[in-house]
Amino acid sequence: MNSKVLIFFGLLALAVADRRPYAFRRSRDFSDESFESSEARYNFNWAVSDEFGHQEQRDGDNTRGSYFVHLPDGRLQKVTYFVDGDSGYVADVSYEGEARFPDSYESFESRESRRYG
Repeated sequence: MNSKVLIFFGLLALAVADRRPYAFRRSRDFSDESFESSEARYNFNWAVSDEFGHQEQRDGDNTRGSYFVHLPDGRLQKVTYFVDGDSGYVADVSYEGEARFPDSYESFESRESRRYG
């Protein structure tokens, strides 16, 4: 008797789990024209403690921007980019400064403690 009840509830659980009540269904009045919107236009600029930052402006299909980051080796990396319609993402990457590497972990550790301490 117990095994029949257990099997019944197991089958019931499988039947309930098989339902997909949140499946996507396209509405009858859906048309591409109903989603027409104006061209995208925005402009933003932000930076965090002079360590990294990003600025970008967009007008329709034309997007231009740049970002920078101070790398752990001491250099400044700058990326300037644009997207003009279907041209795709075109970037120019440049570096300022010379890469510096510590001789040992101890010298790196002492330099970091002076920098933030």
